[in-house]
Amino acid sequence: MTETRVFEYTRGQVDEDDPLHGEVMRVNMGPQHPATHGVLRLVVDLDGETMCKVDPDVGYLHRGKEKTCESLGWRKFFVHTDRLDYVQPLTNNIAYAMSLEKLAGLEVPERGQTIRVLLMELNRIMAHLIYIGTSSIDLGAVGIFFYAFVQREQLYDILDAYTGHRMNNTYVRMGGVYADIDEDVAKQIEAFLDQFPAKVDELANLLERNRIFYDRTRGVGTISAADALAMSLSGPNLRGSGVEFDLRKQQPYCGYESYYFDVPVGTVGDCYDRYLVRMEEMRQSCRIAQQALQRLKENRGGDFIARDRHYVLPPKADVHTSMEELIHQFKIVTDMRLPKGEAYSAVESSKGELGFYIVSDGTSDPVRCHVRAPGLVNVQAIPMLAEGRLLSDMVAIIGSLDFVMGEVDR
Repeated sequence: MTETRVFEYTRGQVDEDDPLHGEVMRVNMGPQHPATHGVLRLVVDLDGETMCKVDPDVGYLHRGKEKTCESLGWRKFFVHTDRLDYVQPLTNNIAYAMSLEKLAGLEVPERGQTIRVLLMELNRIMAHLIYIGTSSIDLGAVGIFFYAFVQREQLYDILDAYTGHRMNNTYVRMGGVYADIDEDVAKQIEAFLDQFPAKVDELANLLERNRIFYDRTRGVGTISAADALAMSLSGPNLRGSGVEFDLRKQQPYCGYESYYFDVPVGTVGDCYDRYLVRMEEMRQSCRIAQQALQRLKENRGGDFIARDRHYVLPPKADVHTSMEELIHQFKIVTDMRLPKGEAYSAVESSKGELGFYIVSDGTSDPVRCHVRAPGLVNVQAIPMLAEGRLLSDMVAIIGSLDFVMGEVDR
């Protein structure tokens, strides 16, 4: 009887004495490859169809965003934060604004905080819909993409009506948001949130009962809780491994401590668990957004942006009629300064902990602006998840980590 031998690759090591071992072939997956979700190059060493070593090569989309902040100044960099994780631009705006506000000691009015929560949760839904649609295409379920994007298009229309832009909205300001939400936009948001949970269930029924999707994701790309923590993973990728850590709960901001929602966690830590976590997060985001919208309806009026004229532009009508307000606008636009010091503030983005670390010397020229991008951390986990798996599993692994190269490379 012939003995069956099972060979396992460990951290890229190949058993040279294995009689079944063949020639190791090096292939490039990307940077022009639709399944890498951006201009990511993966150098893969293959023994047959098994990946024995994977080396991510980033930097193809590098634009020097952090350095750009030093030359543009605090205010003008807001628009560049949109271009980091461009599937959730308003979340980037808010994370950056929170760092500036922390250093300046600037308080955001309650209504402004509520609007921020609403925008962040709508952005989270939009980002997860991108994940569902594109990851499904990678695994052959092309129709799911259109189901997901019908919902995302409705959110595009809502943000267009509110901010004037479908993407890269730049609607957040230091001290709050640019404008209040009017009744027409509120009704659009309410209508969307009322029908959305049923649409999530529809997506779940199409995918979770699909044997191909289940077999391509269950047991693939497994990472333990200890390894996930060691790799500094956060967000759904960490919670998929069973670690119940969410900044909205552990380190609340924008009043999240007053909202009712659950934090979904996985048990296995594979691609399927990460999918389940994101699906449930969309339901919870809908729940949070409904609470925020209800608060806006019950407490009409009130400031949506701070009135501190050291950092916040005065209303245009006042600028046209008041010399003092005109002077304030001129000073903020040309020479807005933050106190000397440093600050770090982070939010729970759809991909994990998104933080901005800023350093000021007391002038209008930033000394440092560093972005703690969760996407970069997610990319560094690829070798651990991929080595020893078949090349076809790489597509499922990349999709399940959910990163955007604009944020990774910056």
